Amino acid sequence: MDEPVSNAWQRIAARHADLGGGFAIARALPTAARRTVGAWCFLDHAGPARFPPGRGMQVGPHPHIGLQTFTWMIEGEVLHNDSLGNRQVIRPGEVNLMSAGRGIAHSEESLGDSGAVHAAQLWIALPDAQRHGDPAFTHHARLPVEQADGFRVTVLAGRAFGRQSPVPLFSELVGVDLTAERAARTRIDFEPRFEHALLCLRGRAHVDGEPIEPGTLLYAPPGRTQAALACDDRAQLLLIGGAPFHEPLLMWWNFVGRSAEEIQRAAADWNAGRHFGEVPGTTLARIPAPDASGLKLKARPNAAPG
Repeated sequence: MDEPVSNAWQRIAARHADLGGGFAIARALPTAARRTVGAWCFLDHAGPARFPPGRGMQVGPHPHIGLQTFTWMIEGEVLHNDSLGNRQVIRPGEVNLMSAGRGIAHSEESLGDSGAVHAAQLWIALPDAQRHGDPAFTHHARLPVEQADGFRVTVLAGRAFGRQSPVPLFSELVGVDLTAERAARTRIDFEPRFEHALLCLRGRAHVDGEPIEPGTLLYAPPGRTQAALACDDRAQLLLIGGAPFHEPLLMWWNFVGRSAEEIQRAAADWNAGRHFGEVPGTTLARIPAPDASGLKLKARPNAAPG
């Protein structure tokens, strides 16, 4: 039996920001309404934007701890350099996964004299058993693709539509890109133990009758078994989901930790040139960590208030 249209989908507005040079992002996670979806703890929708020479994504060396960075490239090319010595260009249809573990640093910069950039950048909170492990980086140029009633389905993470992504993860997660070039309608089967969210990347669509357009995240708690997705013209959406992440988190700047002391130590180490190493292969300036000496935040559960 089909699930009725109901208020189960929570509508969350992304926060918009300009990173300079006209490069805009929409931050869908974390927000005051929702901090995580499974272990997905950060989601930026970057672009779509066109940039003049020397612009686009220009993010100098900066550090991470306690997380995996997950980049899904839709348009443009971005060069990744990291403190392990990895140097990798990510192109449309590819995923970069960087596991920070106990500490890594990297840079990201758009390539080409003039062009476009469009990407989804996500973080995955590492469970306590893995968050102090060795840093690592993997590049995935080939991902499983299926056709579903007019939607081109790319399985980015976990298992969906009968296909398994090769991207290595430490939590039960799913990530799917759904793209239609014209009017289309399909149904998405959900793992009922997972919470899920859909972010519109371009165009307009309806999820169980709820309209969705860029800048809007629709969230559903565990218990749903499917969703009806429809669009009347070209549209692209990102589906993420996962088993609720019950470990408390403290997110500050580029770090995911469990205590203020841990965050303060990481910030001090980065600013002093300790622990994280150097990032070869880039001329971009290092980004200093903000002053964390007065940080008094505590790690807290991930359930959103209300």
